[in-house]
Amino acid sequence: MAPHEFIPADFDPPTALATRQFRLEPLGPQHNEADLRAWTSSIAHIRATPGYPDGSWPPEQGMSPDENLTDLTRHAADFVARRGFTFTVLDPDDDVIGCVYLYPCASPERDVEVQSWVRQDRAELDEPLAQAVADWLVVAWPWENPDRHGR
Repeated sequence: MAPHEFIPADFDPPTALATRQFRLEPLGPQHNEADLRAWTSSIAHIRATPGYPDGSWPPEQGMSPDENLTDLTRHAADFVARRGFTFTVLDPDDDVIGCVYLYPCASPERDVEVQSWVRQDRAELDEPLAQAVADWLVVAWPWENPDRHGR
């Protein structure tokens, strides 16, 4: 992989991960209402989750549906452009319960920054989600030195 590449040009990024507790699919505009409801119900919980050290996300004042849609549209465009990969986390009933972000890391010692969160009412899934993503990185993604924020 060239130093400026986030993923190799010939790599086909995975678009799904499934366990019996949840499944991941690329985040997009179609998730706007459920995504907004999920994170606005759990702002303090998400800010306390490993990986959100600066306290700037999620915004305490929330976002309008249009602002959230703009954010989801940006994440979907990043996925298509291979600049970053954001996945919504769905429970077995297809309700949005969290998100996973895979983006380039600012640290030269790391090749991907991994962040995830779940709604406060699904907090028991925080560690299982983080571990499932860690295992997925090993078997399905090209990175060798992820920054998992101490997880």
